[in-house]
Amino acid sequence: MVAGFLALRLYSVLGKRTGHEQTLAKPVEERLGINQPPRTIDVPADVREPAPKAIESGAEGGLRAIVQADPGFDVAQFVDGAKSAYRMILEAFWAGDKDTLGWLLEDEVRAEFFAAIDAREAAGETLENRLVAIERAAIAEASVTGRVASITMRFDADIAAITRDKGGVVIAGSMTDAVETHDAWTFRRTLKSDDPNWKLADTDEV
Repeated sequence: MVAGFLALRLYSVLGKRTGHEQTLAKPVEERLGINQPPRTIDVPADVREPAPKAIESGAEGGLRAIVQADPGFDVAQFVDGAKSAYRMILEAFWAGDKDTLGWLLEDEVRAEFFAAIDAREAAGETLENRLVAIERAAIAEASVTGRVASITMRFDADIAAITRDKGGVVIAGSMTDAVETHDAWTFRRTLKSDDPNWKLADTDEV
């Protein structure tokens, strides 16, 4: 039931259509967030900061190609969904939850994550990690090759981490000092396929 709930939650935020919605009437520029006024929270001017840009330079052309191939795709919704996926995947990996990782990852990445979990369990080590905050999430690259769409997200996050040995002794990390992390995660999906999910296809540190 938990896996089913997570699947439905991720499905609802990754910007995919079920096939029953009406075609979006908004222009491509609006769906991409290009040349649109930034959305700000109504707070006093002395504490207001500009919202971080969700699309990095050079990614707009690829996003246009994805929107043309899949008119139901929405960038803002995808970014929100990718942030949720980032948290879900990290927390599942830290917990050794292979069931959740199984439907979120493509084969090669899944094998790497499973191997790391197996090695950790064989050593008797456990992780007590916590995603403190995602400071920035932006689309760094986007492309369509044949029917396969790829989007690379840049995540800047703060993570508190502790590794314990089989005796429960802390051997690395600290929960009081969060570490800055900078990741580039690539999500892929075959357009116009029966599978609506974007899956993690590659990870890298930047």
